[in-house]
Amino acid sequence: MDFSSPVADTTALFIQEIGALLFGVVFLFLWRQSRAVYFGLWSVAWVMRFISTLFAYQLLQSGNSAWLAPYAVFEFGFVIVLVAAARAGFGSDIKDWRTVLRLIAILPIFVALVYALGFLSRLEAYHASDAVVLCFVYIYNFATLRRNAGMGGRIFRFSLLVLAAAFLEHAIIFLYLYNTRNAPAWALYLHHETYYDFALHCLLAFSAMAMWSETQIDRIRELQSDLDHLRRESKRTTDLDSLTGLLNQAALARRIEGGGEFLGVVAVCDMDNFKEINDCYGHLVGDEILRNIGHLLQASIRHEDEAFRWGGDEFVILFLNQFPEVAAKRMGELELRLHEFRVRGFGSLPISVSWGTADARGRALRDALDDADRSMYVVKRSRAAETARDRAR
Repeated sequence: MDFSSPVADTTALFIQEIGALLFGVVFLFLWRQSRAVYFGLWSVAWVMRFISTLFAYQLLQSGNSAWLAPYAVFEFGFVIVLVAAARAGFGSDIKDWRTVLRLIAILPIFVALVYALGFLSRLEAYHASDAVVLCFVYIYNFATLRRNAGMGGRIFRFSLLVLAAAFLEHAIIFLYLYNTRNAPAWALYLHHETYYDFALHCLLAFSAMAMWSETQIDRIRELQSDLDHLRRESKRTTDLDSLTGLLNQAALARRIEGGGEFLGVVAVCDMDNFKEINDCYGHLVGDEILRNIGHLLQASIRHEDEAFRWGGDEFVILFLNQFPEVAAKRMGELELRLHEFRVRGFGSLPISVSWGTADARGRALRDALDDADRSMYVVKRSRAAETARDRAR
């Protein structure tokens, strides 16, 4: 290339065009994957830049200022689309079209000014104004882009800031060229995109890919967290008795078969007169009683304790890190509360329960459960015998 005049450089053209195609394809890929308007508009912007570069090459090759108008129109289109991208952000649509429409409305005025610049001044004046506009557009994108905690997002915003500084430098140099006839030879090369401009745009494009990848990783983590929550909820629902809301027999079986040591007290309780209630009031009332007993048990135990419906009208409570005398006292309080039980539509309906406890420390949970169950049946048989004697009298 002859650095003494801003003649067209075929190598620079190829670099710019290949770069525009590369960046356009990268942002098109990101748009297709994310459907974020921001990436889609950047892809359109690079199409505009690809076309404007062809007109810029013809302008430099022919020296005919008539090529300045189409060159400026597509360069202006590049600017408009980048402003629209900044307005859109990462949403699925553009939040405010008014700014973009206002910019499109001044296009004829802009073309007229470009013609005036082309006929009345040198090319450096247009390039200086173009560089200033691009500087503000990149700063605008930097300012409006939400802060991203990932490395890709930080590099993307940093690239925008550095590109803005680079175009500001270009504007200053072009103004120097415009006011100085004896400009240094290297400065004339700025009529084409420089290699470090190309490198910065490469960094911008690939940091955008990194930013999208980080967004996808964050999304996958969120989905994994939601999936884990759903699994826990599903497992919890599977382990719950649908009537009482307590843990069911299957959950108790897994708890026993787990083999882990349980440091605490096992309590088993059973309703004494449930069959009579079902026979007298019906199964719907019986279900209502079981449901309310489940709620009462949940409200009567600590957060670390566990309550199970073992089957029918029989319940198991595991008092974690509790002493037998304390567990027995709490079961007694529960029995008193059931004596004051009330059913909607029937008023007071005392519930009699038999219960037994066993200390699980130093032995298998299954053995403690068997002992508590036997203890409960001893009380139950004793009460049944006492009731039979009272009726015989």
